[in-house]
Amino acid sequence: MRIEAVTIFPEFFDVLDISLLGKARENNVIDFKAVNLRDYTHDKHKTVDDSPYGGGAGMLMKPEPWGEALDELLNPDGSTVLIIPSPAGELFKQATAQELAKEEHLVFACGRYEGIDHRVFEWAKDKAKLRLVSLGDYVLNGGEVAALAMIEAIARLIPGVIGNAESLVEESHSEGLLEYPSYTKPAEWRGLEVPEVLRSGNHAEIAKWRKEQSLERTKQVRPDLLD
Repeated sequence: MRIEAVTIFPEFFDVLDISLLGKARENNVIDFKAVNLRDYTHDKHKTVDDSPYGGGAGMLMKPEPWGEALDELLNPDGSTVLIIPSPAGELFKQATAQELAKEEHLVFACGRYEGIDHRVFEWAKDKAKLRLVSLGDYVLNGGEVAALAMIEAIARLIPGVIGNAESLVEESHSEGLLEYPSYTKPAEWRGLEVPEVLRSGNHAEIAKWRKEQSLERTKQVRPDLLD
């Protein structure tokens, strides 16, 4: 998979060089590049923002640098998925990550200030598979943190990124439920013991216990998932 993130802070994405995603990049499982939006400006100050028409607080990102950047990055056949992190977008879920993990090319457009001129969205919808995506009902200073979270959630589903692919099946949200509690050695720690069923060796009973625990945890913490 090829992934690009367009941003005025490319150093935000240095963390993708570490851990499993870093290894995936080294092994060419993922091709990632942080693209500096200021490289597509033409004034000495590398200006990417201006005041919004109609007034209002803050500044808005200009369409010209975005247009030039996307002209260069989007596949001409329209196959690129252009993801714009936005509190006005669809809610990012595990199912969203699973959908996007099947794509060949993702471009994240990381806005700042009060966002990006809306004409960029209107133009891009005919050039790529446009998706405005939100991490939740809150506002961040920019799209970089949201893009990082989405990239990690998506990339770890790509074959070859996670060593033990079976571990993905039992994670929270993989089946619409929260994950069951997990334990390791020692069997007793500070007066607290690992549930006996997990030490029994009875795999059918263990599977039953884990399912029950997932349902109970989901009922208590995220009952909306059961609805």
